[in-house]
Amino acid sequence: MSAEFPRAGFWRRFASLIYDTLVIIAFAMLTTVLYLLAVQGLISLDLLSIGDAEDVSAFIQNSPLLYGIRSVLLVIVSVSFFSYFWAKSGQTIGMRAWRLKVQTLDGHLISWHQGALRAITALLGLGNLVVLVDFKNKRALQDYIAKTEVITLTKEENKRIYRSLD
Repeated sequence: MSAEFPRAGFWRRFASLIYDTLVIIAFAMLTTVLYLLAVQGLISLDLLSIGDAEDVSAFIQNSPLLYGIRSVLLVIVSVSFFSYFWAKSGQTIGMRAWRLKVQTLDGHLISWHQGALRAITALLGLGNLVVLVDFKNKRALQDYIAKTEVITLTKEENKRIYRSLD
C-alpha cells in the first residue's frame, strides 16, 4: 500500500466509473459512426452489397462477421482509452475529477500491458465490488490480477499531476 496516500474505497471508484462511462459512450458513438462510414464506402465501391437489408445499419446487424468486427472495435477503443490514460498519468478523466490514481504496488505508473489487463479484468466495473469485502487491502479484482492499486490523492497532488502533463 502507498505510504503517502490511502487506497480508494468503493464509492469514490464508482463515481469515477460513472464519469468515465460517459466518455466511453462518446467514443463508442464516434467509433460506430466511423465504422458505418467505412462500410458505406465499401458498399459504394461495390466491394460489399447490402442485399435485401433496409440500410447499412441493418446490413451490419444481420452480418455476424461485420457485427463482430464492430464489437471488437468497441472493445479495443475502450481498452485503449483506459490503458492510454493509466500509462500516461495514472488517471482517466473520471479519476482526475475524483482525485484517484492507479499505480503499481511500488508507486510507479502502470504499463500499457497492465492497463489492458486491468481494463479487461474489471468486467465492466463489476470487479470493483471486491473492494466492498476487501476491508483490509481495498483492492478490486482488476487490481489483484494486474498487480495495481488505486489511491486517493490530495487536492494538491492531483493538481500537480495534472500540471505535469502540460
